[in-house]
Amino acid sequence: MKPTLLVLAAGMGSRYGGLKQMDGVGPSGETIIDYSIYDAVNAGFGKVVYIVRESFKEQFEQTVREKYSNVRCFDGSPLEFVFVTQELDKIPQGFETNPERQKPWGTAHAVLMAKDVIHEPFAVINGDDYYGKESFRILGGWLRDHQDSKGLYSIVGFQLNHTLSESGGVSRGICFYDELQHLTDIAEHLNIAREEDGKVYGDNSVNGASHVELDGTALCSMNMWGFTPDYFDLSLEVFKDFLKTNGTDLKKEFYIPYAIDCIIKDGKAECDVLSTPSHWFGVTYKADRPGVVAKFASLAEEGVYPTPLYK
Repeated sequence: MKPTLLVLAAGMGSRYGGLKQMDGVGPSGETIIDYSIYDAVNAGFGKVVYIVRESFKEQFEQTVREKYSNVRCFDGSPLEFVFVTQELDKIPQGFETNPERQKPWGTAHAVLMAKDVIHEPFAVINGDDYYGKESFRILGGWLRDHQDSKGLYSIVGFQLNHTLSESGGVSRGICFYDELQHLTDIAEHLNIAREEDGKVYGDNSVNGASHVELDGTALCSMNMWGFTPDYFDLSLEVFKDFLKTNGTDLKKEFYIPYAIDCIIKDGKAECDVLSTPSHWFGVTYKADRPGVVAKFASLAEEGVYPTPLYK
């Protein structure tokens, strides 16, 4: 069984300023998504589903198909691609939205857009985040081990120390879990940064506490999830409940952690918290770009990745 990789690539990156999913940051102009695809294929994934916006779907699809035309899976078969769009009007029948709303419905809504094209265990990642080889190996193995499971999902947790930006404070959801490594909560923290004393501080958005010291080894969510197909139906029901309350709101979004929290608390599923040794990095701010370019150059020099990545 070859799991599928679902790439969330519909966001335009307001803080970064532009379509960062197509920004070449590797030594030969590779994008961050290119590295994720490379790592996923080497971890045994066989299909990639992109969630994009209709406004750039044609350009994105043409670029992707040309770039990966020679990529083969571990069994020699060509890597399969599917492109699905996320738009505001793609909601269940019977619900109305505010015609002035422009903000997307969020990551959990984006995942639902793939309901009709994914029928196997799948991973979800952000298109503008670098997750590392080990993360894909760990998640790919979990998905293969749970191909016949229902009501059991997973999240790859990164050490908070391994996810900070040098360009400013970041928001992170810190994972809490029980003795079985089952997720119990994700607590959102804002303005997280390492300060001059070497310690990590942030604001807890749950209880309102500001500038509190955080455990740098705590596992946090970087939106890298593992699901089996039954997740679609469960999250769709949560989305309907969400729309009943927030359907006419201009800004509220339907995020994956919210959907998972509702599903867990309803007793319909559990979520394994997986730990990765990989360091996350990405272009949260435009000032992050030179550092990301330098990191990919270093990885190429060390032989971690070939350059060019695709020929």
